[in-house]
Amino acid sequence: MQLQGELQGKAQQPKLYKGPIHGVTVIVRNEGLRGIYRGIGAAYIYQVLLNGCRLGFYEPLRATATKVVYGDSTVQSLGVNVFSGASSGILGAAAGSPFFLIKTRLQSFSPMRPVGTQHKYKNALDGFKSIYGTEGLKGLYRGVGAAMVRTGFGSSVQLPTYFFVKRRLVKHFGMEEGPALHLASSTTSGFVVCCVMHPPDTIMSRMYNQNGNLYKGVYDCLSKTVRTEGFLAIYKGYLPHLARILPHTILTLSFAEQTNKWMTKLEKKILPAGAI
Repeated sequence: MQLQGELQGKAQQPKLYKGPIHGVTVIVRNEGLRGIYRGIGAAYIYQVLLNGCRLGFYEPLRATATKVVYGDSTVQSLGVNVFSGASSGILGAAAGSPFFLIKTRLQSFSPMRPVGTQHKYKNALDGFKSIYGTEGLKGLYRGVGAAMVRTGFGSSVQLPTYFFVKRRLVKHFGMEEGPALHLASSTTSGFVVCCVMHPPDTIMSRMYNQNGNLYKGVYDCLSKTVRTEGFLAIYKGYLPHLARILPHTILTLSFAEQTNKWMTKLEKKILPAGAI
């Protein structure tokens, strides 16, 4: 849906997909269930690299930056938290960018109802070979700037919002540590992430999917999109994005909390008391 009507005036824009439910229905009817799972292999690898960096680097970056600024790593600073979230997200985006590129192109391809530029790859490996063979390593990192902006935006608010809401729910509503607190905090975080991250996500999808040099860069893509299609064009596909990012955020952050608890218990059992 983000590619629908790309660089076309409102009067000329096709309406192949009227919404998320209609889009899924049309794809399944024309291409089967396989159609809605295009690029899932590349998506898995991208998520491992992205979230491994984003969740893994956040706390070390936050603790180090807080200690440098305040002299105490336990201090909670919104500014430092936002900086740490954005930095860890940018690292993850850079690491996983080639896989997101392949995923975007595989998902954008449709033999029945094509939207936007079409790239006919047999699978993710074929996509890598094709891009590397024609464009080299630089081609695999096409759009990485947009990816870093997109993930930097999302990560700058995801973890800071989660921990901010969590602290407020504990302080003002007396909620205790547990699944209910994690669910409420992560749900709020998911909504905020989608609102902040969706415009650069649209730009990134278009830059990844382009052939040649339709867009010179992030700002060129943004200006052309808004000028040709209107401001709301950067929010195309918002509902499908929300339907993906909300459960993703809830599950990621809730499982991260549980994993931290399990690891802490395991360390206490295995390591001597003085070593923790």
